Amino acid sequence: MSDKAPPIGLSARAAERVGALIAQQGNPNLKLRLSVSGGGCSGFQYGFDFDEEQKDDDIVVTRDGVTLLVDGTSLLYLMGSEVDFVEDLVGASFQVKNPNASSSCGCGSSFAI
Repeated sequence: MSDKAPPIGLSARAAERVGALIAQQGNPNLKLRLSVSGGGCSGFQYGFDFDEEQKDDDIVVTRDGVTLLVDGTSLLYLMGSEVDFVEDLVGASFQVKNPNASSSCGCGSSFAI
């Protein structure tokens, strides 16, 4: 086991919420996949999906029994980021705290580099 920190983090709140969503789906093989694609109001947008399949180039981060998958290309934009789950008066959502983003939109689902 390595003492090296993973290139992307998953907060305890996010891991707890992912675990609850997987339990609701009734499929313990599901993993949370985070991706980056072109689009959104700031140039790039985050995508969250559940996936059963881990690809060869995926970066795998586990915390509290849940798994986060990030493909190698998306990781270029996400190095040093942390996925968190936030609940406030506006609602509840997964958010990416991305140190590489020079700006982001108000809803936090897209960003610019």
